[in-house]
Amino acid sequence: MRLVGKRAVVTGAGTGIGAGIAVELAREGADVLVNYAHSHDGALEVARQIEANGRRAVVFKADVSRADEVEAMVQAARQAFGRIDILVNNTGITRFLDVFELTEGDWDQILDTNLKGMFLCSQAVARHMRQTGGGVIVNLSSVHSRTTMPDLVPYAASKGGIEGLTRALALGLAPHNIRVNAVAPGLIEVDRVRRDPLYDREMRAKQIPLGRVGQPEDIARVVVFFASEDSRYVTGQVLFADGGMTSKLSMRRTKD
Repeated sequence: MRLVGKRAVVTGAGTGIGAGIAVELAREGADVLVNYAHSHDGALEVARQIEANGRRAVVFKADVSRADEVEAMVQAARQAFGRIDILVNNTGITRFLDVFELTEGDWDQILDTNLKGMFLCSQAVARHMRQTGGGVIVNLSSVHSRTTMPDLVPYAASKGGIEGLTRALALGLAPHNIRVNAVAPGLIEVDRVRRDPLYDREMRAKQIPLGRVGQPEDIARVVVFFASEDSRYVTGQVLFADGGMTSKLSMRRTKD
């Protein structure tokens, strides 16, 4: 129970990795605001699991790319919990788009949600944390910031931007006792992945050095580490939680 007495906001927590993070934070003792944009039923189920762990839950719908909705979300958390100690920026859009068919609208929507939204949430919560003595921000990046595919241009660009954002925010917020770090997941078996008709768990597991596909709890436990006092001297870092996938790709042999 490393987070007893802490209050957290988790964006994009109605499904997938975000849902796993919200529940794990509650298991470690935190009260959690569960943010969602579309997954209302999922957010309610996450809140039920949080309350089953004896913690308080608030469900709040907000589009993180809109400053007014972000501010309303922060105010709701403050009203419910009194303060915010932890922000987990998890919301993200993944779309596979051919580079020649990618539209300006596609680019804007993905960058606005994945990168601009992360900044807006961080700024709004950091303003509050500065007044209350500090806190922790954990951003969700991806292995696609380092190695990616040709049909993920805006997604990869957003994830690379998240890592730069994390380092810059860490420097700017350190004087206010606010730590900022990022987790970069590899392949995580969420519903969206399972629904892919081309997904083959055994085949994908063979591509990962640890021999298995990741689960949401694998990422949630890393987030807990960053959110807790266990990492009190760590800021501005990106931790790749990918079963060794990026290390394997970076060590490909080349012909002499």
